[in-house]
Amino acid sequence: MDLKAIKQVVELMKRSELSEFEIEEEGFKLRLCRKNGDTQIVHAAPLAAAPAPAAAPVGAPAAAAAPVEEKGISVVKSPMVGTFYTSSSPESPAFATVGTKVGADSIVCIIEAMKVMNEIQSEISGTITEVLIENGEAVEYGQPLFKVKTA
Repeated sequence: MDLKAIKQVVELMKRSELSEFEIEEEGFKLRLCRKNGDTQIVHAAPLAAAPAPAAAPVGAPAAAAAPVEEKGISVVKSPMVGTFYTSSSPESPAFATVGTKVGADSIVCIIEAMKVMNEIQSEISGTITEVLIENGEAVEYGQPLFKVKTA
């Protein structure tokens, strides 16, 4: 997909009621999302034919790239796009911090998507060794959230 075609899609979104647009063609994926009247490119990247190191989404910080695999360490990844919260309210303690022991059904954070608060379970048993996202940050689908040392 060339730049001209992307600009046409953005113009179409501006003139219509469309709030989201996603297309995948010839090894390229493009996702546009409108927030507060502005159209933003949420994700635009070539799709790799063979497994390769993960590339950070457009506009994402380099730290969002997939962490290097460590022996005995598993990663809890975001199951959706949204805003990451460590607790259910600013006054509440964090669900999981470094040193917290978690089970597969333990709630480790909340991700807000479309004004809905979604409790995220660890799905891994072990001890949290690192929290990879700051409270209130935007997260992408599949983005690593926590490192967990498994037994």
